[in-house]
Amino acid sequence: MAQKIKWGVLGGGGDSLIGVLHRVAASMFDAYELLGAVFNPDIEKSMEYAKELGIKTDRIHPDFETMIMAELALPQQERIQVFSILTPNFLHFPMAKKLLESGFHVICEKPMTMSYAEALELQVIQKSTGAIFALTHTYTGYPMVRQMKSMIAQGELGDIQKIDAQYYQGWINPIIHDVNLRKTTWRLDPEKSGISCCMGDIGVHAYQMIEYVTGMEISSILADLNHLYNDNQMDIDGTVLLRFGAFSKGVLRVSQIATGEENNFSVAVYGTKCALKWEQENPNYLYLLEEGKPMQTLKPGHAYNSVLSLDGTKLPPGHPEGIFDAMGNIYRGVAKAIRGHIYLEGEFPEMTDGVRGMNFIEKVIESHDKGNIWIKLINN
Repeated sequence: MAQKIKWGVLGGGGDSLIGVLHRVAASMFDAYELLGAVFNPDIEKSMEYAKELGIKTDRIHPDFETMIMAELALPQQERIQVFSILTPNFLHFPMAKKLLESGFHVICEKPMTMSYAEALELQVIQKSTGAIFALTHTYTGYPMVRQMKSMIAQGELGDIQKIDAQYYQGWINPIIHDVNLRKTTWRLDPEKSGISCCMGDIGVHAYQMIEYVTGMEISSILADLNHLYNDNQMDIDGTVLLRFGAFSKGVLRVSQIATGEENNFSVAVYGTKCALKWEQENPNYLYLLEEGKPMQTLKPGHAYNSVLSLDGTKLPPGHPEGIFDAMGNIYRGVAKAIRGHIYLEGEFPEMTDGVRGMNFIEKVIESHDKGNIWIKLINN
């Protein structure tokens, strides 16, 4: 059995949903061992949480800088190999930069940085070090999203002519209408969240998903955002028109004030031959639509599934897999890369996804601020 990858975590302590998601995902294929962390800015809380998890406290540190210094003081073979960054957005860039420069691999939550300029700087550093960098656009780990990607790549849909992505949540609705509550949410604070709330949080997921499944790059966008209140600097809702070329077009619709919605994320791709539609709240089904025929429902784990889809399927047909499994597939792909094993294209989002995502976020804000005009994206 291969030796476990030495793993460290930054953030994700206490009742953090994202922390639980990453730890469960990392445990799925028995590839990682959690050795150290800065779970919380309060060292006592970090220590308590480590004890709850049953891990040793000798590598639980009070802050990021102390942890890196301590790891670099160890012999190479004893050091943590990869860190997961699960902190608020404003810490992603400085942490990732220091980790890459110090020779560590990185798994980072999105958005990758606070700006496109920072993303480009990080890309240069990563290329110079050769370290593995993964961005956790979790939904790309679902087997039927991977099936969708494979079918489109094989030309089964024909020429792509229309793409429709929707991501509706309602969690900000109880907060946004209270001026005092608005001040307590870090996602509505540009100092911590960046220039965007909704587009930077879930819009970038939809953007990355579109380019992931289609293999096409969005060339230009036109955005219309909603802030709802004059004293709120951050977008909480928006629609973006998309152009891929002369004839392929699409729309991206996202909201965090969609009353009653939970995590309603879907993507539909319409070609000249047929169409495919996937919904995050029913992730084990991929719907195939053809003119004059009943809709077909494709499922994971069958002989008709692609190699990429089957690689991310853990159970026999009829056994539902969910968000933990999707993230687990991303961690599995990263483990292959760290170990120098062969892995399939699309097993985990990489640095390029983060760079393009930050360009998308900035251009969306620019388009809206300039009066809802068409803006070209920079294709790296």
